Amino acid sequence: MKTNSQLLTAASLAVAFAVPALAQQAAPFSPQDLVTLNRLGGSAISPDGKLVAYVVTTTDPVSYKRTPALWLRSIDGKSAPRRIDTGGSASDPAFGPDGALYYLSDRKVGEAETTQVWKVDPASGVTTQVTAFKAEVAGFELSPNGKRLAIWGDIARTCATFGCESDGNTALPGPGTGRHYTDGAGFVRHWDSWETPGNYSRVFAFDLDADGKAAGAGKAADGPVGTLTGDSPGKPFGGGEDVAWAADSQSLFFVARQADRHEPTSTNLDIWHSALDGAAPKNLTEDNKATDNTPAPSPDGKWLAYTAMARPGYEADRLVVNLIDLKTGARRELTGAWDRSVASLVWTPDGKALIATAEDVLDAPAFRIDPASGKVTRLTLSPGREGHIGGVVPLKDGRLLYTRDSIDAPAELYLGKPGKAGTRLTDIATTALSARAPVVTQRFSFKGADGDTVWGQITKPSWIKGKLPSVLFVHGGPQGSYNDSWSNRWNPRVWASQGYAIVSIDFHGSTGYGQAFTDAINRQWGGKPLEDLQKGFAAAIALDGQIDGDNACAAGASYGGYMMNWIAGVWPDRFKCLVQHDGVFDARAMAYETEELWFDEWEHGGHPYYEAPEEFEKWNPVNHVAKWKTPMLVITGEKDFRIPYTQGLGAFTALQRRGIPSELLVFPDENHWVLKAKNSLQWHQTSFNWLERWLKKDGK
Repeated sequence: MKTNSQLLTAASLAVAFAVPALAQQAAPFSPQDLVTLNRLGGSAISPDGKLVAYVVTTTDPVSYKRTPALWLRSIDGKSAPRRIDTGGSASDPAFGPDGALYYLSDRKVGEAETTQVWKVDPASGVTTQVTAFKAEVAGFELSPNGKRLAIWGDIARTCATFGCESDGNTALPGPGTGRHYTDGAGFVRHWDSWETPGNYSRVFAFDLDADGKAAGAGKAADGPVGTLTGDSPGKPFGGGEDVAWAADSQSLFFVARQADRHEPTSTNLDIWHSALDGAAPKNLTEDNKATDNTPAPSPDGKWLAYTAMARPGYEADRLVVNLIDLKTGARRELTGAWDRSVASLVWTPDGKALIATAEDVLDAPAFRIDPASGKVTRLTLSPGREGHIGGVVPLKDGRLLYTRDSIDAPAELYLGKPGKAGTRLTDIATTALSARAPVVTQRFSFKGADGDTVWGQITKPSWIKGKLPSVLFVHGGPQGSYNDSWSNRWNPRVWASQGYAIVSIDFHGSTGYGQAFTDAINRQWGGKPLEDLQKGFAAAIALDGQIDGDNACAAGASYGGYMMNWIAGVWPDRFKCLVQHDGVFDARAMAYETEELWFDEWEHGGHPYYEAPEEFEKWNPVNHVAKWKTPMLVITGEKDFRIPYTQGLGAFTALQRRGIPSELLVFPDENHWVLKAKNSLQWHQTSFNWLERWLKKDGK
């Protein structure tokens, strides 16, 4: 397979990123630093282009309580950033055409303490409560003319307004506490919560009165009761990108799928159009049985751009930009010839281009797409090292507001034109990180499975000159990437700062290298990816003499956790220890226990287990337990419904029965990820103590 690495040199190419020398007294970046580092949230720019609003979440270093706050600053930098007093939390900033700043807040009013929409006059600081419902508002979208508001939240499907006395959940019939699901209920549990049939995330539209408050009972985008069942935005990760106003502010586009017995095996998301006139919404993408999402109406109201997959049942298919002529209904594929998968999509204000982001060989840059020809141009926003670009907002003067993060540092807000380094508008973490010793990151490539070019990265502490014990990172997904980006969970910088060389490999199945490379992991879970990891780790050791390949552990979560279980049985003599987080241990049990069945079945040939058990058993770690010998730390969350915690218990039981040194860390209040601050700190401390035992204390 050929990738963009053709533009560089071949297998042995390595690109080192220079890091300025730092005084010896600088302390390494610690887990405490990672957990308490300020985090950038959503942002918005005022209609006149003079102000930018953004959210900063701070974490108390003692209580670890997290507080999101709203900040405002001038684009020209002539006035210092100032915090807006919202009287509670703040998120999702959005400017109206009149310059008013809208946001979500859980500010308490009387006895009510629900999340609602508020707005503030940036000049006077006067705040106004825009919505006052009993139901929680999960998100909102302001219409282009500023006169209407779309909001969404969990509402009974039988409820004609935004919130009724009953939540509509039919799974709790009483008189006891038992959940009762009937035949054809669809999801029973999803991601980290039990399903509530009859209650869905629903979108309602409201007019704003002269005082800027939501007026009337609102209009349901999903039409009359009984018309459309399903979540919009989609769960568990859908948000504002799933909802868009038409250019004339008279109708809504939204993403949803029917909630029925096929939901656990279907990736069929559709884009619907609602005229908000009480009639049923129209399905614009009914012909495509795969995923359609990210609706983006053009500023002139003539076109709807969106992204679409082609293969039903495959959640990692390439997302291609499509255009619908809203007058004729004709559609055409715009980026079919571009072998990248679009992550975000937005029009420029003049409607002459689309700006998209997509992974591309360890980076996640922005791209300009010509809506007439489909020509795609990569934009350079950070010359020398692009990193991860996100949250792109095109301005009328050609500049872009965007965020950038990398392995070195979390997201900051930037403003600039393509081809030049942007101006950093925020100091969320830059100054704080300058007081910590830096790490160095090096990219490299090598010949992997099938002779294909495979990429990886080495991250190591800058202040240590001798040999470094090493850790092989294996990413999840498996259709994912350890690209040049910041993570609040598996963070190479904080791991390297403990005195280790961190090696990550984007094995076959990774994203950002073309769809064929991503597809190559199908029915190959323990095959090509393992070969890439073996060859990549050897290549990193040969490239960098500091890496001590004989003093190494491996670590990973989700698919990376599966790979730890697989390595334990088929590569048992390579590592001194393993860290296995939420990994598949028994493929047979996984096939019947996981919730999104489409994923597990697609990965093993598109069959349920009972139709083709040999496909699952071929790469099943449980079949190789007799060869296990490597000490392993097992971590799991009880609210993980993707890879249920019983998989972790099974792995730990196997280790204990075989007398292999092992530890088990179970979080009763975490899902597939560790998100809470104190839990994150415990996760890091436990993992690092485990590594130190085997790599620095020789197992003592």
